Amino acid sequence: MKEKYISYLFKYGAAALMAAVLIYFSLVNSHFLTYGNLSDILRSISIVTLLALGVTFTLIVNGFDLSVGSTMSLSTVITASLMVWYELPIWVVILLPIVVGAAVGLFNSLLIVKLKIPDLLATLGTMYVVAGLHRTYTEGYSIYNHMPLIRGGNAPGSFYSSFLWLGQGKWLGIPAPVIIMFVFVAVVYIILEHTKWGRILYMTGGNEEAAHLSGVRVNKVKLIAYVVSGIFASLAGILFTARVGSGQIDAGSPLLMEAVASVFVGFSFLGAGKPNVIGTFFGAALIGVLLNGLTMLNLPYYAFEIVKGSVLLLALAVTYVYGKRK
Repeated sequence: MKEKYISYLFKYGAAALMAAVLIYFSLVNSHFLTYGNLSDILRSISIVTLLALGVTFTLIVNGFDLSVGSTMSLSTVITASLMVWYELPIWVVILLPIVVGAAVGLFNSLLIVKLKIPDLLATLGTMYVVAGLHRTYTEGYSIYNHMPLIRGGNAPGSFYSSFLWLGQGKWLGIPAPVIIMFVFVAVVYIILEHTKWGRILYMTGGNEEAAHLSGVRVNKVKLIAYVVSGIFASLAGILFTARVGSGQIDAGSPLLMEAVASVFVGFSFLGAGKPNVIGTFFGAALIGVLLNGLTMLNLPYYAFEIVKGSVLLLALAVTYVYGKRK
């Protein structure tokens, strides 16, 4: 009977928690289940979801990427500087940060695949290096329209309205970041669940030696997974910049734990037992709903870390207890 309860908790615990949270907050605040508030929740989790999708890829291949927060911060300031400092075309503004994110992912993969440094240690080191790079690049300042420059004078440029639409605009009444988020979630779902490439990723993470004996180029698969993680971190940075209209240093650091928690909550969503895109989105939504509801209840913002940490610990406890018994 005990095993049965644990199995049910693993399969339906996350969904039951989401239902309980929605019911509770809708009862204590009549504005919680309005279209405007639900739209705000989806907009708020769009950036975390993109960040978490990158982490999902590395966890699928039995790795882990701690550098996504710093990579997002680097992407944020590069994106802002290309408009405010250099006034470059919008295609360069979007493409160059993605290339930088891919380069960070490639660097991580070389440390892990070629030098055989454990993924946690390699990406931890990269996290600090990239954090130092983006602070050095901006000399410790956030980037905003016509900002004063240390060398004298003001920056010549400002944020393009077409770029800001990505984070602040709407299409058919739906916020643009929400549309972007759902497009990427759908694309990643199709790749992971309905393509040969997705099966190879799961095979590599499930049993690396068996995958190698089956003809899978394991090192190449891991390399691609980390590059994809870096790209998604950069996409999150671009979207964050478009949403807030400035290039804030350390923008991604507070979102790292939310992204990781989202992925691990997704492990137990409907008993998946593995990293999966639907579970990752559900985990991000659960955290977003919790933070939104607590904000509406006027809980101090500094207490939110307790909620994030508790959700992560709960997800880890359920996942590993079930995995051990299984």
